[in-house]
Amino acid sequence: QVQLVESGGGLVQPGGSLRLSCAASGFTFSMYALNWYRQAPGKERELVATITNLGVGINYADSVKGRFTIYRDNAKSTVYLQMNSLNTADTAVYYCNVRMGWNNWGQGTQVTVSL
Repeated sequence: QVQLVESGGGLVQPGGSLRLSCAASGFTFSMYALNWYRQAPGKERELVATITNLGVGINYADSVKGRFTIYRDNAKSTVYLQMNSLNTADTAVYYCNVRMGWNNWGQGTQVTVSL
């Protein structure tokens, strides 16, 4: 059974940083690309960042390029999202995702950027 457990969210001031983690289990982690999505209130879920199975290929949404970094540790079956220079537009629930013919989602972690 695929499980994705996100952690690391919280309240941060504009300009601050957070690191999200997603611990995976129930599948061969090193064989799959991993994704981070986010969903702000009243908005559709959007793809934030993708990393291929060995970490060679990485893509970001234009809105986070230069501020967010996705990386993974296959030995720990964990994918991370380092978020710097956060602003209020980054406020959302952040979800970890893996696609294997169907979508698998974690429960999400809330990130709130506010004074």
